[in-house]
Amino acid sequence: MLTEKRPDSSSKDEAENTDPQSEFSPGHTSPPTARPASPDRQPVWSRRRFLAAAAAGLGVLVGACGNGEPSLDASSLPATSPTPGTYNGYLPWVEMRGLRPAAPVFTPTPPKATLTPFPSDTPVPTNTTEPPTPTYTPTPTVTPFPPGPPSKLGLFITRNHPSVFNVLRSGGVAVVKTLELDFRFARQIKEAAPTTRLIGRIDLPQLQLQNLNAKAAAQEFVNRLWPIADHPERRLFYDGWEAYNEPVAGNLDEFKRLTEFEVERTRLLAQGGLRSVIGNFGTGQPAPEMWEHFLPAVAEAQAHDGWLGLHEYSAPTIYYASTRDGQGRYPGVAPHDTGWLTLRYRQLYNQVLKPAGRAIPLVMTELGVDGLVTNRPGPQDARGWQHFQQYWAQHGFGSWGPGAYVEQLVWYDQAMQQDPYVLGGCIYALAASPGWESYEIGGHVESVLHQYLSVHPQR
Repeated sequence: MLTEKRPDSSSKDEAENTDPQSEFSPGHTSPPTARPASPDRQPVWSRRRFLAAAAAGLGVLVGACGNGEPSLDASSLPATSPTPGTYNGYLPWVEMRGLRPAAPVFTPTPPKATLTPFPSDTPVPTNTTEPPTPTYTPTPTVTPFPPGPPSKLGLFITRNHPSVFNVLRSGGVAVVKTLELDFRFARQIKEAAPTTRLIGRIDLPQLQLQNLNAKAAAQEFVNRLWPIADHPERRLFYDGWEAYNEPVAGNLDEFKRLTEFEVERTRLLAQGGLRSVIGNFGTGQPAPEMWEHFLPAVAEAQAHDGWLGLHEYSAPTIYYASTRDGQGRYPGVAPHDTGWLTLRYRQLYNQVLKPAGRAIPLVMTELGVDGLVTNRPGPQDARGWQHFQQYWAQHGFGSWGPGAYVEQLVWYDQAMQQDPYVLGGCIYALAASPGWESYEIGGHVESVLHQYLSVHPQR
């Protein structure tokens, strides 16, 4: 736990910069192919995700906390009528004591990163500008975290930056997800932290699931990824590859097309010796009753040593909408705790995947505090964790925001450590992309996190 003392300054190591130039090497093999098909061309719309507006049902959740775990009973879900061309939310509504929350209004949000999806033959200078950090409170000296079991915390990285290697040298980073596809950057990550798992994603517009030709779309994706992932050093250093970020289906038919896409993508990549990280659903997605229709994709990934990816965010604290919400600064966490936003993954595994024999390894490919969760307490214009520091100070979570945030991340880490199927979770973000600076953990958070990870090293 952190205790605040007199202000003090901290320093961090600087890692050697790398030339982030990426290039294709000769002698690539051809990508695995399915039967020829031409996908239907659809208008492209892009979004980051629907952050679950489950807060509309929190009065129900609070009642449920006194009666055991929240249920994923699909029979209590309200019927929805999908409208062509629009998103329809499938969220964990629960009916209890005769009350049903009203359906929320969704607002599309922009993607968190917009990097070029393919490596460039032209060298791009490494950005060495220090990420912004809050300045309205002094930096205290903190009581170090005590030693403990290996951490499952990891990092979401959008670009090469010295801070990345500072954190990696702690020895405690479980997993890294990156949009920076320079193979030399990947090599340095593995040299600094050989046990850290590395996941890559090419940045693509969102899938149009209406009338999607799933097998053709999977082949098209593999054709685009293959020249990158088949590079000899990327094969050596990358442990898995995502597809589209935070896909959202507007109805059951679209969700089944998404499942078929993930089945075929996983199969094709496995033919070429590449691991898939499937799903990568946004916070609160998909709805409980939809998961049974995703089991074929889970089974295909399980057959080929693949992983499941989920995103878990909450706000104004990482505990919000969980069974530990409202229990103060150090709420603790037990294996039976669950939630609608963070710790939601436990409901999925306990009620769907484990009974089906599909407890596939799980990576939270994004996690943290995110104000884009709607119908929540706290400042309504807040976005990343930096915007909640004053709220935390006013509500007993510590007067120094970076320390308060790391304490919340440690709480989530302790939960992940209790679940052997969880490989790790990537904090969004270190070296964040433009427009998402309020999520940036470089600077003071990085320093405190480094200390925690250094006493919770990988083995």
